[in-house]
Amino acid sequence: MSKELPRTYVPFKDWKEKSKQIEYTEETPLLAPDGTLLAKGWARKNVFTYNRDYVKTGIMSRKEWDFYNICDGEFQVLVSFANINVGGYVGAKLVNLKTGEVVVDSIAYFLGANKHVPPAKGDVPNRYKDKVGKTEFDFNTKETERTLWYKGSYKGKPVEVTVQMDIPQGLENITTVFPFDEDPTKYFMTTKQMCMPCEGRFVWGDYVYEFSKPAAFCTMDWGRVNTVHKMVWYWGSGNQYIKDENGKEHLFGFEITWAIGNESNATETCIFYDGKVHKIGAVDVEKFPKGRFLEEWKFISEDGRFNMTMTPTLDNHSDVDFKVGRMNCHQIFGNWHGYVTLDDGTKLEIKDLFTFCEYVENRW
Repeated sequence: MSKELPRTYVPFKDWKEKSKQIEYTEETPLLAPDGTLLAKGWARKNVFTYNRDYVKTGIMSRKEWDFYNICDGEFQVLVSFANINVGGYVGAKLVNLKTGEVVVDSIAYFLGANKHVPPAKGDVPNRYKDKVGKTEFDFNTKETERTLWYKGSYKGKPVEVTVQMDIPQGLENITTVFPFDEDPTKYFMTTKQMCMPCEGRFVWGDYVYEFSKPAAFCTMDWGRVNTVHKMVWYWGSGNQYIKDENGKEHLFGFEITWAIGNESNATETCIFYDGKVHKIGAVDVEKFPKGRFLEEWKFISEDGRFNMTMTPTLDNHSDVDFKVGRMNCHQIFGNWHGYVTLDDGTKLEIKDLFTFCEYVENRW
């Protein structure tokens, strides 16, 4: 692991001033025809027009992915597609969150930048149905639901995954665009959509795992980026139902991501409550987690509105090194508790929320 973070990362406690939160509300072009980044900020839905023909790419700098993380507290189901300019993959994975065992890791790779191209937006009705070798998949987004279907194989046995998730009416997300100071054509644009209750099944040969509401939620991590070669990030998110003082249930979620590029125009940090975004300032962990991944993680936002502690139970560590690139990820699952504050000053107590925060080092 690196001894220090890349120079693009500055802990918010060392910032000269608090982060700005520039919100976009109208459709805005992401790039100029020469690849220069035009937009820098955040939005409650994806209002940034992405033209992949304008992306000024290096060998592996343009990356496009649709990533779905389903968790019910017992198992994690991952369904994902990625095109990393020179090639990519589609895959489905099942992980036991109590033991850390990877039960199934089905994946199919492809070469080439333009044979498999996903849609330009992830939070509007769209359908991406495709085939990589013998592996088939169908990601279908409608106004009120999203369905995922994957059919592949693992260790000689067929794999089939079906997921149906609700998209509550008026559900907002957080879409952000971060520049990189090194190059005006480099950027990081993602949409994180939370608070989607879901159900489905993961079948591998005779093995069947079923997940259902209200325990299971899906988080969508959608990205269209053009990055520098080396970077790190932290990412944490979670969903659960919480009750107010009158016993009424509300859908709650949070999204915290940081250390990617220049965050002076926006941070990828917010609270979701009944489907609406409550924007908060930058979030950081009290101390760099190197050597202490399974000790408590203490999170605090610069505005004090996010104050949470994670007690880890599992380090879901992976380290993929393919010489020209590497992705070293410590995805830490644990129990979260603490307080968050909504825009109107309402303070919510959060407890018994089982979810993750990850620390990732990338060279790709």
